[in-house]
Amino acid sequence: MFTIAALYHFCRLNDPAALQGPLLELCRAEGITGSLILAHEGINGTIAGPRNGIEAVLAHLRAWPDCAALEHKESTSRQQPFGRLKVRMKREIVTMGQPDVDPRARAGHYVRPADWNALIAEPDVAVIDTRNDYEVAIGTFQGAIDPETASFRDFPAWWEANKHRFHNKRIAMFCTGGIRCEKSTNYLLGQGVEDVYHLKGGILKYLEEVPQEQSKWQGECFVFDGRVSVGHGLTEGPHHLCHACRRPILPADMQRTEYEQGVACHHCTDETSEADKDRFRERQKQIALAEARGERHMQNIPGD
Repeated sequence: MFTIAALYHFCRLNDPAALQGPLLELCRAEGITGSLILAHEGINGTIAGPRNGIEAVLAHLRAWPDCAALEHKESTSRQQPFGRLKVRMKREIVTMGQPDVDPRARAGHYVRPADWNALIAEPDVAVIDTRNDYEVAIGTFQGAIDPETASFRDFPAWWEANKHRFHNKRIAMFCTGGIRCEKSTNYLLGQGVEDVYHLKGGILKYLEEVPQEQSKWQGECFVFDGRVSVGHGLTEGPHHLCHACRRPILPADMQRTEYEQGVACHHCTDETSEADKDRFRERQKQIALAEARGERHMQNIPGD
């Protein structure tokens, strides 16, 4: 059984490059896989491995300056959910492209999962899903507004074009684990919106804590690892991943005429050229050869 830890923390890392090497070495020594992103604004990522290894990495991160309060969300998987380890540096730990946004200065009101249902039922509250379109497509909260954004970078433009719809409304926002809402709520406060709320711990915490019979969640929650989706209690969902476009698909979608394993699905068959498909077929051939040898090809692990 692998322990999976999803984490993020906004803090000031003056020299993330100096932290990258020791963190990478520790993760390798502890058998950790997954992806971690470092930036001057903090750390973000999801990692998996043996429990002792996960605890060692979390202790290492919390020893960094201003990181003692780092929180994480745990779940488990019977299979290795990541094919490799990546510890990378970027400009932002979640890319919004708004240099004036600073969640450390101010964010929206945190709402516990236990209080979320009551808030979103209020008639003066507009509920906005801040995730990407393919994530929203497989599950969201009842009545939530889907901005239909392909990237989090698109959210500010969407808000500018749609802000007139939310006059005299309180805004409640949510995302997978909470990190996007740290930025999106700060952004809306900067745009003059007075009452902004967000789901503390994100969808994952809600699905972990709120009983299914009381839930306002519909569908599954997309996750960026080998499980592809999770439901209530963070149990693994029914989705697979199209390894051509990285979108979630259901078993029934794999019976459609557009589907070719590792090459195309009904979402992306018209988005790639024949040259692309030939390249994907060669990759799929290598995956099949690896599996025939009893190996697990790392490109065959969703979320890698």
